[in-house]
Amino acid sequence: MEDCIFCKIVQGEIPYQKVWEDEKYLAFLDIHPEAPGHTLVIPKKHCQWIWDIPDFGDFMEKVREVALILKEKYKAEWILMKVVGVDVHHAHVHLIPQ
Repeated sequence: MEDCIFCKIVQGEIPYQKVWEDEKYLAFLDIHPEAPGHTLVIPKKHCQWIWDIPDFGDFMEKVREVALILKEKYKAEWILMKVVGVDVHHAHVHLIPQ
């Protein structure tokens, strides 16, 4: 989607701070963090909603993997996960170390 900010991040058109990446998904720091380490996990292929992701289970496994990385890196007691979906129309999950 040509006007999607997350698609532009995936395409390298907008700078970002990468946390983690594989061939299908990308995790990067939120530009308006609620806490240090606030990370967004997205599919690289544009999907508007998380339930539109072709392999939802695989995506959620990757979200868990990133959450565990954040928990260790930030010595967090737990990781808050939020799925809002109205601020950017590209599927994404917020992971916020607490």
